[in-house]
Amino acid sequence: MQALPLPSSRPVKTTCPYCGVGCGVLAIPGDDGQWRVAGDPDHPANLGKLCSKGSALAETLSPDDRLLHPLIGNRPVSWDAALDAVARGFSDTVKRYGPDSVAFYLSGQLLTEDYYVANKLMKGFIGSAHVDTNSRLCMASTVAGHKRAFGSDTVPGCYEDLDQADLIVLVGSNAAWCHPVLYQRMVANRRDRGARIVNIDPRVTATTDQSDLQLSIAPDGDTALFEGLLVYLADTGKLDAEFIARHTEGFDAALNAARRGRGSLTSLVRRTGLPAEQIEAFYRLFADSERVVTCFSQGVNQSGAGTDKVNAIINCHLATGRIGRPGMGPFSLTGQPNAMGGREVGGLANQLAAHMRFDAKSRDMVGRFWNAPNVAAGEGLKAVEMFDAIDKGRIKALWVMATNPAVSLPRADRVRDALSRLDLLVVSENMAVTDTSRLAHIRLPASAWGEKDGTVTNSERRISRQRRFLPPMGDARPDWWIISQVGRRMGFEDAFGFQNAADIFREHAALSGFENAGGRDFDIGGLAVLSNAEYEGLAPVQWPLRRQAGTERLFADGGFFHPDGKARFVAPAAPVADGIDAGYPLMLNTGRVRDQWHTMTRTGKSARLAPNALEPFLDIHPLDMDAHGLTEGGVAKVRSPDGGATLRVRTNEGVAPGNVFAPIHWTGVNASAGRIGSLVHGVTDPWSGQPASKMTRVRVEPLRIRAEGFILSRMDLDLAGFAAYWARFKVDGGWGYVVAHDRPIAWASWFPSLARQAEGDAVEYTDPAAGIHRGAVVGERLELAAFITEGRHDASWSAIAPLLAADALSTADRLTLLSGRTADARPDNGPVVCACLGVGRLQIEAAVRDGHTSIEALGVELKAGTNCGSCVPELRAMLRSLDVAAT
Repeated sequence: MQALPLPSSRPVKTTCPYCGVGCGVLAIPGDDGQWRVAGDPDHPANLGKLCSKGSALAETLSPDDRLLHPLIGNRPVSWDAALDAVARGFSDTVKRYGPDSVAFYLSGQLLTEDYYVANKLMKGFIGSAHVDTNSRLCMASTVAGHKRAFGSDTVPGCYEDLDQADLIVLVGSNAAWCHPVLYQRMVANRRDRGARIVNIDPRVTATTDQSDLQLSIAPDGDTALFEGLLVYLADTGKLDAEFIARHTEGFDAALNAARRGRGSLTSLVRRTGLPAEQIEAFYRLFADSERVVTCFSQGVNQSGAGTDKVNAIINCHLATGRIGRPGMGPFSLTGQPNAMGGREVGGLANQLAAHMRFDAKSRDMVGRFWNAPNVAAGEGLKAVEMFDAIDKGRIKALWVMATNPAVSLPRADRVRDALSRLDLLVVSENMAVTDTSRLAHIRLPASAWGEKDGTVTNSERRISRQRRFLPPMGDARPDWWIISQVGRRMGFEDAFGFQNAADIFREHAALSGFENAGGRDFDIGGLAVLSNAEYEGLAPVQWPLRRQAGTERLFADGGFFHPDGKARFVAPAAPVADGIDAGYPLMLNTGRVRDQWHTMTRTGKSARLAPNALEPFLDIHPLDMDAHGLTEGGVAKVRSPDGGATLRVRTNEGVAPGNVFAPIHWTGVNASAGRIGSLVHGVTDPWSGQPASKMTRVRVEPLRIRAEGFILSRMDLDLAGFAAYWARFKVDGGWGYVVAHDRPIAWASWFPSLARQAEGDAVEYTDPAAGIHRGAVVGERLELAAFITEGRHDASWSAIAPLLAADALSTADRLTLLSGRTADARPDNGPVVCACLGVGRLQIEAAVRDGHTSIEALGVELKAGTNCGSCVPELRAMLRSLDVAAT
């Protein structure tokens, strides 16, 4: 591997590692050796904007919790020893059981170059197609829908369409939180051009705040809604007959199927759960707006009928010719930073490479290009199938890269058990401990963001450079280098002699253009001749680009990638009715919170991002809360047929009766029982193999809490046996823990046992009559503090947290520590509302009392809401609430 020189003291242009928006980031060195980040104003994806997570990237660069050396078992070894062991393990398994006994499970967090090498090794040289990715959980239904409609996995539009549309329809997408930079473009269009926004989602979310029409649809009612729209467009003369005739096939069959499915407006009301007047209002808006963009995300994809939902949406755009032109088209908002790049190189088990399939012509072409002796004969196992095969002993060796399937996959308890029975589990990871790496036989330290060099592709087909600006920590190495070294040790030296990421990118680009006369959509052959210097300076560019000139939009004049050049209308299958189970009466919906990402291995390192959601929670309608004996702020045990979780209860009238919502971020590392994947069933879409993570039957019951409180600690604590319920979060200087006990706390033994995990002198204050117990471990600094109250806890951890970050305790602070306040009366700003700028709820309430009673006035006074804007819906709700309270 050639060592690239680190950049000079100038800012480095790179790309955010979170969602599929693909925001450009400036990494800016400081005189103190620390880095800060800012949005890149020259990057066309974000034009200088960053969300709360992107704004906090510099806070995630610390060596805390990093995996720094290769490990076999728990024993540090050299890279040579670790790589030899991986190569020997996979080679021996293939020799004994055949190539289909091994598998790779990859991640949208990998760079395209990493993805490419992994797919080349497995599908071209080991000879198995068992390579899948956590993008299967994210965007696979979109891929399948694109292929059915377009003949290729092609996103037709670009972000500028969001600026130019007259109607933006959001389906299953809480874009205000999950894609906030794009959402702010939509809001700006609404404000400046008068565009309308329709939000279709079972929940009332932050995205509802700027919507002209909220359609709180029944779970999985989307297909019926868009089938009904197709019928309405036909019946009201809104079809583009010329486009249908010249560029499509199958319209009559799709329309007839939609008519049969719709039946009547009464039937549509029943199937969607929407009032007739709302359905008709949406249909009129769509029919009467020429420029329509329909954005869809996980609420569409994560369904047992996700592919049909995608095609029902696309059908309406094909029928009106609203595709590939400015301000119109179906638009998939991708979940991960490089889900698209992984799709380009064959990161999904049902793709080969460069958007090719496993037909004989493509296999021959790829085999000749790679000079590969053993190209996989057919599709491999998709994610859920793959882990079922592990569970059944058919797959013996697995390599997991940059993801955490023991948390994120459906039936996560079963997945965890299956992983523990593998003959060989290799995990490439930059974090020292994850739920998955705890089970690994071999752990390989991978480079983290800031240390990696390569490319990613965002939701609008834009390839951007992710550039290295930090040296690798410890023995960490790029994923592509690790995979290449294993390939060479398995006997494939000539195929894996890459010296740097540019070598891989050139080969990837050349394969995309190889024998491609325009019949394949993915073609970046124009970049195959980049020099190392040109690759280093590559500006963001969209594919296809056969001659180094990207294409913004596709399909306005047809040119689809079915053999006849025409798109296909696809008639969705008849829906499968969800049966009510008396034992599991509630429907669980899953998703994200505003300031966290996936399983929090990166965002969980930022103290700024923690306070908006400290612990795993369950949102439930007040009627269901009463019916199931739950209380606001209490704790609930949630069960499905596949597993359980213990979650804090929150009343939320935006969740429909009969439904509950829980976020996906908590793991066995940061909560006692917050792994939502353990609840999710194993139902998948028959076309895409994507899990139906939005619809799992559950039951809930209260967990009786006898005492609760918080712990602050400089070191990470082992709380096994110390609390019935706990959740960990980052604070400056260490960690915070929310804890709850389901039996009376034996403070006299509990605190001394806890205190032994810290170094220093233990001090205590207890008031048994009042049920108050407080203790601390202090040396020169505060090492640990625990505040427990019998019954409901009301002390504020944020008042004590500043002492944990202090280098030393003053005498006054020592005297006041156990009072629950600090000597200098540091203000408690309350729970953070604006994570970008650290503005708390109590600050906002004080500003409102002082007369700052609009979003604009709060922005001037506190700066709240002036960065990414994702907190603006919460600010607006606070203003309404405070106004009502004042009245």
